[in-house]
Amino acid sequence: MSIDSLLKTALIIGGGQGIGLGFVRQLLAQSDIDRVYATYRRVESAAELLAIDNPKLHCLQMDITDESQIAAVIQAIQAETKTLHYVINSAGVLHEGEMQPEKSLRHINSEQLLRYFQVNSIGAMLLFKQVQPLLKHDARSILATISAKVGSIGDNQIGGWYGYRASKTALNMFIRTTAIEYKRTCPNAILVALHPGTTATRLSQPFQRNVPPEKLFSVDRTVSQLFTVMDGLTPTDSGEFFSWDGSKIAW
Repeated sequence: MSIDSLLKTALIIGGGQGIGLGFVRQLLAQSDIDRVYATYRRVESAAELLAIDNPKLHCLQMDITDESQIAAVIQAIQAETKTLHYVINSAGVLHEGEMQPEKSLRHINSEQLLRYFQVNSIGAMLLFKQVQPLLKHDARSILATISAKVGSIGDNQIGGWYGYRASKTALNMFIRTTAIEYKRTCPNAILVALHPGTTATRLSQPFQRNVPPEKLFSVDRTVSQLFTVMDGLTPTDSGEFFSWDGSKIAW
């Protein structure tokens, strides 16, 4: 077996900042990774990613809410390789501009709810659809999407954050259902939803005030913990929802 046949390729969705950028950096540092594809939505928010000088890295602009853009990215990857071993979706929205998570029913509006679902749920499902051909190979592969514990129906005791919670719940159902089909079409792929814990990123920044320091993780720590979880997965774990410490989260 040649050295080249042991090398792996990865695709990080939302690699421009936060946890996605952390995954890009750690994957580039791994000797068995041959190529890392990283998507970003806006040039102005992806300065750190685009400044990385590494021949393994291939950056592609993409909006996860636009299926034609997802398809174009997959086609560009297919022109260079037929296999992906890691597909990690870290794209997500909690707040943007005047959009903030709802504290009560009086804050609900349909436009905001639709935005949560377009980015956090539907976009991920379109990715699962388009990336499937690159996971039809004989080697072990991981398709992981960053979810959130607040998307657990069973764990919800305090309410609020209607759109974000519901969109992550829908994401969890999408990964669960896709995993069932992938068992037939991509039997060596393991699909999981991952809760990263509260991580010091732009997404969590407005809500960090009440988080104890020991529960606010750096990006590097979060990514390392999630890699530990992914490295320990077996085929029977496909379609499950795991926390950063490896424990399963109730649906």
